[in-house]
Amino acid sequence: MASLTSSRLSHLLTISAKKTALLGTANEMKHGAAGWVQVKRCKSSIDSKVLQERQRQHMARGLPKQKPITGVKQVIVVASGKGGVGKSTTAVNLALGLIAIDSSKSVGLLDADVYGPSIPKLMNLKGNPELSDNNRMIPLTNYGVPCMSMGFLVDDVAPIVWRGLMVMSAIERLLRQVDWGLLDYLVVDMPPGTGDVQLSISQNIPIAGAVIVSTPQDIALLDARRGAEMFKKVNVPVLGLVQNMSVFQCPNCSHQTHIFGSDGARQLADTLGVKLLGDIPLHLNIREMSDRGQPVVISSPDSSEVSILAVAYKKVAAAVVQRLQEVSS
Repeated sequence: MASLTSSRLSHLLTISAKKTALLGTANEMKHGAAGWVQVKRCKSSIDSKVLQERQRQHMARGLPKQKPITGVKQVIVVASGKGGVGKSTTAVNLALGLIAIDSSKSVGLLDADVYGPSIPKLMNLKGNPELSDNNRMIPLTNYGVPCMSMGFLVDDVAPIVWRGLMVMSAIERLLRQVDWGLLDYLVVDMPPGTGDVQLSISQNIPIAGAVIVSTPQDIALLDARRGAEMFKKVNVPVLGLVQNMSVFQCPNCSHQTHIFGSDGARQLADTLGVKLLGDIPLHLNIREMSDRGQPVVISSPDSSEVSILAVAYKKVAAAVVQRLQEVSS
């Protein structure tokens, strides 16, 4: 066995010391790198928060100040993410339903769907609005509801082929240059989707609440959810959902069929944490009377079915009033 001489021991100790130093340096480098990563993450988080705050301040400076519509106490917007779900029909019957449940209330109806105005047909109105002494448009009135629509300003069959700036100018005119008188509620029939018009109206006037209309069909519910989320982003209270075309009852055998699915809007309302304001069935009378410009809420033929439909819309109106009271309190 080789003897452990002093020179060999010194050599071994030197090697051991170098290994220890190298190990220590590696550990220091390891801990140092971890600390550097942690500092970088912390700095990145702070930078992100600062950036978000700057963006928020920038957006706040860029947004127009909300200005109430003269004479209007509360604005209710009726919206949908998708067209063809009965939004305009619901808006018309909601406006009439608000009067039906409380005749002391005055209600107006604004058609904000510039490209596809439906209110003139649904409310059986034609003609051009006259101008008041202060050069404001005077709404056309039927069934006790003053109405304003782009459909009053263009020919019935004339397509409105406008770019965004022209549409925004038209919306501004419909909002600011109409002599509504004194209204307790102004129901706004919004265009489908989540585009410029919805954003402009939401940012320019104070809105008491939004009503989302959808069928129970999954594809309609996807867009209805987008609409609800948009209003939440712009701080407009979502009053609830209306489940339209919820069930079809055969006029011959009275068998009920859920053509568009069952309770889809109810489930979406639960998911969003909002109220289901009511169910409106798919019924021939709603279509026929809408086409004649006689909304079911004010129609009184000798038909118990029509009476049931009118009650359904009145229940929606009552639920909307209740939600407005809850939101304001």
